[in-house]
Amino acid sequence: MLLCAVFGGLTNILLCLMTALIHECGHIFYAAKTGYACSEIKIMPYGASAVYDIEGIRPKEELALALAGPFVNACLCVFLAGLWWFFPESYAYTDTVMKANIAMLVVNLLPAYPLDGGRALGCLLRRYISERTSLIVIKVIAALCAVGLIVAFFLTGYNLSLAVLAAFLTLSIFEKPPKASLINFSSGGRLKRGIEVKYVLCDNSVTFLQAFKMLDDKRYLVLQLSSEGGVADEITQDELYEAALCHSVYDRVFDGYFALKGLENNSSQILPSATASTQDTPFDTASSTAPDSDEKS
Repeated sequence: MLLCAVFGGLTNILLCLMTALIHECGHIFYAAKTGYACSEIKIMPYGASAVYDIEGIRPKEELALALAGPFVNACLCVFLAGLWWFFPESYAYTDTVMKANIAMLVVNLLPAYPLDGGRALGCLLRRYISERTSLIVIKVIAALCAVGLIVAFFLTGYNLSLAVLAAFLTLSIFEKPPKASLINFSSGGRLKRGIEVKYVLCDNSVTFLQAFKMLDDKRYLVLQLSSEGGVADEITQDELYEAALCHSVYDRVFDGYFALKGLENNSSQILPSATASTQDTPFDTASSTAPDSDEKS
């Protein structure tokens, strides 16, 4: 960016950077829906990359996650095309934005690891071969793409962008996926300011993935297990995180909770008279099941 500021082109590099960040936001927002937070965004000379861990995710949902970024760029291209149709004079101000989004879309759809196209291809391959084998296949394809880009670098009169992309693919082949953590909206200074409690009544079939989608950054989640005549039991947000660490996101929440606590899920045998008292005093119940301050720290 300093070189661009000195020799010209700073505006273009800033537009490309913003395009890359918007692309990564597509991945980040979709990952957040499954309960995982982005720990950081790496900004490098050859682009940007969001760091998150999706170990254990099903191929169908990983496919949607991989295509979320290109989908954002495609939407921006459609929007700009419509803008030019109705306001042709805007072309002079947005043509660079269109080029940046088209480039971001085309490059990320290449079937090479760790680009979105490579991840999508890996999801499709895992339907027929093992995960390890599919990872090897898309990394080999990435190496072949890197070789092709180097050849194109010389054939196109030393296009520096092609060389940088080839270097990115080569380095990424040897990079291990980083780790991330579950989102906990109740951490930090929000508890000092106070958080509204959000009660959700559900049955025993709710999974951790479904529970994660109920989280928000304004209210503290308490899941209540429904039974005949009232509430059989409840799980606070902190207990949800504790149980999720030992289970897959596709496991059922209350089964995982009872297994973690060494209890037996006999919610169907609880009498309505017993559950009614629990339902009438939700704040007392929430306070009794919430972890103490030492556990939270």
